[in-house]
Amino acid sequence: MTSTTSYEGPVPVVLAGARGHGRWHLQNIRRLQDKGLVRLAGICELTPLTGEELEDFGAPGELPAQSADFGALLDSTGAAIAVICTPIPTHTDLALTAAARGVHLLLEKPPAPSYAEFRRMADGVATAGVVCQIGFQSLGSHAVPAIRELVAQGTIGRVDGIGGAGAWARAEEYYRRAPWAGRRRMNGVDVLDGVLTNPLAHAVATALALDGATRAEDVTGIETELLRANDIESDDTSCVRVTTTAGSRITVAATLCAEHPGDPYVLVHGTSGRITFWYKQDRVLVQRSGHGPQEYTYARTDLLENLVEHLEGRAELLVAPESTGAFMKVVEAIRQAPDPLALPADAWYLEPEENRRVVHGVDGLVEAAADTLALYSELGASWAPPKEVST
Repeated sequence: MTSTTSYEGPVPVVLAGARGHGRWHLQNIRRLQDKGLVRLAGICELTPLTGEELEDFGAPGELPAQSADFGALLDSTGAAIAVICTPIPTHTDLALTAAARGVHLLLEKPPAPSYAEFRRMADGVATAGVVCQIGFQSLGSHAVPAIRELVAQGTIGRVDGIGGAGAWARAEEYYRRAPWAGRRRMNGVDVLDGVLTNPLAHAVATALALDGATRAEDVTGIETELLRANDIESDDTSCVRVTTTAGSRITVAATLCAEHPGDPYVLVHGTSGRITFWYKQDRVLVQRSGHGPQEYTYARTDLLENLVEHLEGRAELLVAPESTGAFMKVVEAIRQAPDPLALPADAWYLEPEENRRVVHGVDGLVEAAADTLALYSELGASWAPPKEVST
């Protein structure tokens, strides 16, 4: 627990980045404001939000302050919490700007584009004495501790490994959503907007959490296979296998070029059963020897709400920076890997109605990787590159 802080009325919050995914945060702050927990004190955007975009927050004279100067906005509003949902390369500097003012943080995932930047952020936040929550919303699911308890009880026997599968689809417009979209670097700065580090980062982080391998020192080896069907710099069809100090194997395969997109999931393999977790739905399926299948749906704790409760001494923080160290080791391995291999032209086709590229057979490969803990190259994908190993 952190030391208890009391506030006069709702906790003042500043949101940095209110468009794109930031719209979700805007709606969530509105929800918590209606509950009397927080108050949107300010919005940091290069182009101010319009009255129409902020109509849920009251009449024009009641709207939150807006400024493109994050530090000045924190000062003028007296914010206690900053929610940062800005381009990946800006995370560390903005987090440290807030920390220097004693402002607590909800920092979107991935927390940084490199392990060095992650350490600069995490060490700076710790030195400043502020609380930082990393925005892996799936780790707020009550299914995560429930699955870990099932494993500890031996429900599926000894765990042999954990797989993750994400078969998603993104139109070509997705890569034009921002100048940094689909980039590995921009103006000499790391970006790493790839399938495993951004859109399906939750699959990696959730698999690591279910294994209990969340700290950087829990990782001993990382193998990567990074590919792309789209005309981008970063990867859109990739897999990674993590080896831990406990000897666990965690393989996550993902694509944004699925034939038939579906909900991503994490799969815990045991000697006498398996547990499947569809983390976006908080849904769990337990299959084990001698029993019929059992399905459960769990509640989820919102991470901003948890941060407020933590600051008030009523809850443990769910996703501290150190608990994302193993994920950041995966990000670093992807950063250091060779640039993603462009798939040959006959490996994919254009779906004209949706204006997106589809990789032949990739759905089955993603599923097989999660099921067998094998990499694409080991599953016989002719286009898979030689795997890279990083420790």
